[in-house]
Amino acid sequence: MLALTLVALSVGLSNLPAAIGIGIGGVDRRTRLRVGITFGVFEAGMPVIGLLIGHGLASSIGRQTRWLAAALLVGVGAYTIVRGVRAKPSADADRVVGGMKDLMKLGVSALALSVDNLAAGFALGSYKVSVLAGVVIFGVVSVAMTLAGLEFGARIGRRAGERGELIGGVILVGVGAAVGFGVLG
Repeated sequence: MLALTLVALSVGLSNLPAAIGIGIGGVDRRTRLRVGITFGVFEAGMPVIGLLIGHGLASSIGRQTRWLAAALLVGVGAYTIVRGVRAKPSADADRVVGGMKDLMKLGVSALALSVDNLAAGFALGSYKVSVLAGVVIFGVVSVAMTLAGLEFGARIGRRAGERGELIGGVILVGVGAAVGFGVLG
């Protein structure tokens, strides 16, 4: 159980800075719920998929997941930066996760952040880890880190004002680069 928790903390660590980047754009109850559930579902579901697919695929996919996740996060971050540059000063502060495009962006971010969990699921399959325990622990750790990041990001965003979305995009690009170079994830 300790090993499972440590793996969940390790792969869930990338949720914290990504949630900070999202939280900078403004956080309300709806945002917390939407982001927490999305990140939690992806973080808890990917190891299960990894467990189910099996170990044979782990060696061929394992090294590539880092670059895929990095590319997705950098892309989402770059999109956020461009959008922040083009935004009008009177734009709604909740735009980070408000519209359909933003929900897709949130889903892509959650997918990118949880790709490493797929490889973790492969690895956990070699140990006799309960799938239910894995889902619960990965989900709880993910939601806790996400909510902490959203709150911290919201505090930064209140101070950053109009530049909040730009800062959030830069953070997401940074998280993507850190994942790609093996610093996170």
